[in-house]
Amino acid sequence: MKKFNTRSFVAIGMLSSLSFVLMLIKFPIPPFPAYLTVDFSDIPALIAALMFGPLAAIIVELIKNILDYLMIGSEAGIPIGNFSNFLAGTMFVLPTYYVFKKLKIKWGLAVSLIVGSIFMAVFMSVLNCVAILPAYIILLGWDPMSTSDLRQLVVAAILPFNIIKGLIVTLIFLLVYSRMRNWIDKQVVYRNI
Repeated sequence: MKKFNTRSFVAIGMLSSLSFVLMLIKFPIPPFPAYLTVDFSDIPALIAALMFGPLAAIIVELIKNILDYLMIGSEAGIPIGNFSNFLAGTMFVLPTYYVFKKLKIKWGLAVSLIVGSIFMAVFMSVLNCVAILPAYIILLGWDPMSTSDLRQLVVAAILPFNIIKGLIVTLIFLLVYSRMRNWIDKQVVYRNI
């Protein structure tokens, strides 16, 4: 793995800032709970992964969430939502990156984005069941839920929401990538020189 140079750090910083701004523009999808929102802040992290590798994507996801916590804060007082967003973004971007690097077919990016969406949805469902939702219940004083009610919420709302969110981000990223592909490829070539 090549080290980042100054140009890489500047690009990663710009992508992180763009990711933070995109994180502010979010919307819910009815009939899912209003606290589940879609944003396009993972798109700059995907671009960073394709240009500079997986570590750059993790840095973009981390900086985006740190900025969001410092600027917006958290209802719970601690950054549970930001931590969840960081994990969700990372679990979407990393599988997408690694599958894309292995596939050498025409539709490799689309397939890898779908794999990333499914991986993220399953991983976040498990994490919501065992850690995130119980933390919100304790810290925000939500009504306690039984384990079966918690599982039902995850299966009925969180899993399908994350799949739909992943597919929406996939479609938007494919449109963005089709316009930026030549530029991204040039940046990869310059980085490898």
